Amino acid sequence: MGRSMIDLPSRFLRNLEPWRSAAHWRIAFSGGLDSTVLLHLLADLAKTESIPALSAIHIHHGLQAAADAWPQHCQSVCDALGVPLLIERVRVQPGASLERAARNARYAVFSALTQANDMLLTGQHRDDQAETLLFRLLRGAGVRGLSGMPQQRPVGQGTLIRPLLDVTRAELERYAQAHSLSWIEDPSNQDRQFSRNYLRHQVMPVLSERWPQAQANMARSAAHLREAQGLLDELAQIDLAQAATAHEFEWLGLSSLELAPLAALSAARQRNAISHWLEPFTQLPDTDHWSGWTDLCDAAPDASPIWRLADGELHRSAGRLWWLSGGWLHTPVIGAEWQSPASALRLADNGHVTFSGQTPVGPLRIAYRQGGEVMQLADRGHRDLKRLLNERAVPGFVRGRLPLLFRGDELLAVANLPGLDGHAQDGWKLHWLPTDEDQGLS
Repeated sequence: MGRSMIDLPSRFLRNLEPWRSAAHWRIAFSGGLDSTVLLHLLADLAKTESIPALSAIHIHHGLQAAADAWPQHCQSVCDALGVPLLIERVRVQPGASLERAARNARYAVFSALTQANDMLLTGQHRDDQAETLLFRLLRGAGVRGLSGMPQQRPVGQGTLIRPLLDVTRAELERYAQAHSLSWIEDPSNQDRQFSRNYLRHQVMPVLSERWPQAQANMARSAAHLREAQGLLDELAQIDLAQAATAHEFEWLGLSSLELAPLAALSAARQRNAISHWLEPFTQLPDTDHWSGWTDLCDAAPDASPIWRLADGELHRSAGRLWWLSGGWLHTPVIGAEWQSPASALRLADNGHVTFSGQTPVGPLRIAYRQGGEVMQLADRGHRDLKRLLNERAVPGFVRGRLPLLFRGDELLAVANLPGLDGHAQDGWKLHWLPTDEDQGLS
């Protein structure tokens, strides 16, 4: 017992070694046991070690009357340790899971505050890791979910660190008692209606009575699964590299993959690669909803199938997969008169267009494809626009939002498509930037 007390600060410092050169260490300070020990360990280290600037943040959720006294307690603790404290009040959105809603509100603040080269330190420990593994196992999680909480992950522009993940709650309690620390006991931690509390108070003690090493072994299993997930991620990167081929529509600025290399893989390997690719864009579907991926792959060659996900859509078109979200899912307004062709014309939900070279004589307007458009080509005479788009294998989702330049009823140009985007003899071209990076455009 004495050894672990002496050992804890040195183990803790060793866990933080990779981040000693950070600009700022900010402690997520609830005032509970875990974050109180975390804060004390750091304040103690600062006396003898050269470490980054320390500060703490307390999130006040306002979900229970008892919580109103917690900011003042946290302020007193931080004042005594000489650590600056920021108190942020959040509004928790009501929903099916109060725990998840409170967490989302909390992490929205953490993300906003964590700058580049900042570290957010949180107090989760080994017992939490075991509970997380069991909780996710009961919910049918896969390898990624069962790998538990990682020791580090991105948050905001910086990194979230969990330096106590190899420390037990019992060790934290011994440290707190040895240093006469006082901490908040959240009444909601006793509420067995919350799944995690039920596991902590009802299930874990029974498991540990029969298998004393249960929590240590479960944390070890999470580490094995995290290693397995790392290998799956490496495999995904190999498979995605085969599908990340160059194409004619790079200017769309969309994430895209060639379908054929992925379709040649086994079903499990396809899911692994696509999950890895989609993870930064959207909440991933559960097992039952992966049928949407199968439908997308199995659709007829001339079809344009769509797989709708939580935060966007996966389209299959022109032999490729395309991730669409935000403005790409809005139908652009039919068109606009171009009063000042010398300057850019902003298009509702569709970026902007500009000319290079000599501006054609007006009156000009921008419109979108309605069907039946015909274009006069110098070397080929009149041609249906539909046929011209087919010849160039323009992805289906682009066709309805490609800016078309008209003078009266005459179709003069189709933006960005070589040979259709201007007039070689007059020396002008129509350029379309699908998304406005420059918000200063008028």
